[in-house]
Amino acid sequence: MLGDPRTVRVTGDTTAAVYRRTEDADAEQDPERRRDEPVAEAYCWSGLTSGNASRALWLLLLPFMVVNLAHWMRPTATGRTRAVRLYGVLVRLIALSLTVLLTAAACEVALDLVAWQCAGTASCSERRSWLGFLSAHQGGWWAQPGRRLALAAVLPAALVGLLWYLSNRTWSAYESQRPLDGTGTATGIGGSGPDQGDAESHGPDAPGPETGGTGRRATPVRPALGRPGFWYGRRLVARLRAAHTAAGFLTVAAAVSGAAAHHDRTASSPVPEVFGSLLQGALLLCALVVVWVVCRRGRGERARDTRLDGALISYLPVAAAALLALAVLYAGLSRPDWRSAGSLPGEAAFQLLALGQGLLVVALALVAHGVYRRTPEPRTVLRGLGGPAVAMLACALGGVMTGGVAQRVADWLDGPGTPGMDRADMAGPPVLLSWQASVIPVLLLLLLVPVLVLVVRTTRTARRLGPRIEAEYTPEPPDPARTRRIARIRATAPLTDSAPWILGVVSAAGLLLGTGAVAGSWRSGEVPGRAFDGSGPFLESLAEAAQSTGSWLVGLGFLLFVAGGRRAYKDASARRTIGILWDVGTFWPRAAHPFAPPCYAERAVPDLASRMSAWTATNPGGRLVISGHSQGSVLAASAVWQLPDATRRRVALLTYGSPLERLYGRWFPAYFGPGPLRGLHRSVHRWRNLWRTTDPIGGPVRICADPDPGVDRGPLKDPLVYGRTTRLPLPEPILGHSDYQADPAFAEERAVLFEELGPLVPRQGEPPREREGPQRGSSGRSSG
Repeated sequence: MLGDPRTVRVTGDTTAAVYRRTEDADAEQDPERRRDEPVAEAYCWSGLTSGNASRALWLLLLPFMVVNLAHWMRPTATGRTRAVRLYGVLVRLIALSLTVLLTAAACEVALDLVAWQCAGTASCSERRSWLGFLSAHQGGWWAQPGRRLALAAVLPAALVGLLWYLSNRTWSAYESQRPLDGTGTATGIGGSGPDQGDAESHGPDAPGPETGGTGRRATPVRPALGRPGFWYGRRLVARLRAAHTAAGFLTVAAAVSGAAAHHDRTASSPVPEVFGSLLQGALLLCALVVVWVVCRRGRGERARDTRLDGALISYLPVAAAALLALAVLYAGLSRPDWRSAGSLPGEAAFQLLALGQGLLVVALALVAHGVYRRTPEPRTVLRGLGGPAVAMLACALGGVMTGGVAQRVADWLDGPGTPGMDRADMAGPPVLLSWQASVIPVLLLLLLVPVLVLVVRTTRTARRLGPRIEAEYTPEPPDPARTRRIARIRATAPLTDSAPWILGVVSAAGLLLGTGAVAGSWRSGEVPGRAFDGSGPFLESLAEAAQSTGSWLVGLGFLLFVAGGRRAYKDASARRTIGILWDVGTFWPRAAHPFAPPCYAERAVPDLASRMSAWTATNPGGRLVISGHSQGSVLAASAVWQLPDATRRRVALLTYGSPLERLYGRWFPAYFGPGPLRGLHRSVHRWRNLWRTTDPIGGPVRICADPDPGVDRGPLKDPLVYGRTTRLPLPEPILGHSDYQADPAFAEERAVLFEELGPLVPRQGEPPREREGPQRGSSGRSSG
């Protein structure tokens, strides 16, 4: 991007740094020599999004990342403090349910399928020699069901411990990085304009930011992304990590002790029943504390909160781990007459968990719709229901991943049989998982309708564009093949804008079908293939086909998911692709789920803001043009919002291929909606945005004002030349989302911005995108 292979790191480390050309390293020491040209810098954040091979394992945390996005998709709110707080509480509760679901799935595999069913069945334990010491038919010390469960609890407990470790390590590296002090307000970098009165001033979850002022030089109201504490979520992530870790340990403890307590109540047992009752009462009390911690406090952004809830963080997970240890000891007490049969008690737990997730998503939709009706913005996706739809998607992903593991492990352990059906040695996983798998083929069939609609619409649009494209490039002679290719790319680029209603269809269908699966499993207590026995040959065969197809689809999807992560672990190019995915998914702080992949912007935005503030402080006459492509434009805007007012007036903004309005403004209206973007335009010296109709990601920022502020320039012509010419004898590429610098409009607008900033030296262009180079390859141009 710097146009020179010889670069030097100006500031930063191997994770993220600012680079210059080698010849510009000491530009400030000799300003006269560069009076007529700017000094370019490039900010590279590749280490934050791709890094080493272990980052590929973050794919397994996808449901956590998705539900975290739902927190930030709240519609713009004005004067709805309680509704905003309730929205945040509901999202955090959905996130907590996903942690419980993941841990319960691990317990289902380790405790139920392996320790309870397979080790308790002679034929299954004989096929798996490594289970011999646990076999109930060999009569060893571990043969008692409670002791088998106690030993198997090590696996899910280790999983919870691993999630805690990963969250704690990334918390230390990301959320605990404090921005530069002394360049903005008393609390650090931040705009000096007034804060709007909102929920953030009193507690968690800020309502939507609005900007004030009618003139260009009016002092704007500081939006949420400009608050000093927005990119410093250390305290909240620590609280949520403590609560989710405790919830995981409590889930394992409940699974271990529940079966033993049930046995002590229903049979003549040498263990007093009161032991199990006291233990389960303690588990319930600790679970209530976990829910209270999750609901009590959200994000605090008014100032950078450097405090930590020491007692809570130290003692809540420790207390849950102590209860788990007591549960293991309780289950391990001798019960000579206890035998394991059928499946481990826990079917109702999965049903209640699925039902609870559905009710939370419905409640979230009601709150979001109420907030949207108060402050409607026409381009907000799904009329404010984008957050609930994404939360539903997260629950569906969690169900598919956990159900896929349980189904495949059960099939593997049972050999030739099908768990839950006739001629099977094992009862298999909870029947709800089979019902959920059975609705997947139905959901895929429903998706065929919108897919076919999009294909037909795109084809018809491409045909209509043909004559218009040839007229655009007149008087060059028409080339039908060239015209078709340009028309096809232009027609497919708007498919990004169809994502909201596709998501709406998937989420609504998933909610309805999931409700039907819970009802079917609750009423019948059988897998679908057996629940429809006696209902006629057609329905019987349809139910069996749906069950078997869905089971294999769930398993295949999970295996493909794991294979993709494994390939990314070994293949750097595949890891770069995942890095691009994280560019979008991990831009937002971890406000709902502490086990989600960490937010790279909590390092990148303060980096950029600190660099700009420090440079302007040491060069009083200097001016800045900060340019950003794609995700880099989002980082650029976020960093500019963090600057003091005086510094922002010395900054011009150049964005290209930018998703600021097309994606972020529509999906995250409270933070990138019309109000915040208008305020950003008023606060900087000048802003220009370049876009193309062939770009599936970038678009205009649509700042509507009277008179027209002239921010958007486009659509730019793409390709620049239609056919072969003497000057360009080879066909020019259709650039789409890449290589905006190749368009003459880029150099023109950049020169205009420097002219408007004034002839002060040194003038600096600081594009927040990754430097291209073999040793940096991760996000590349797509996130530059």
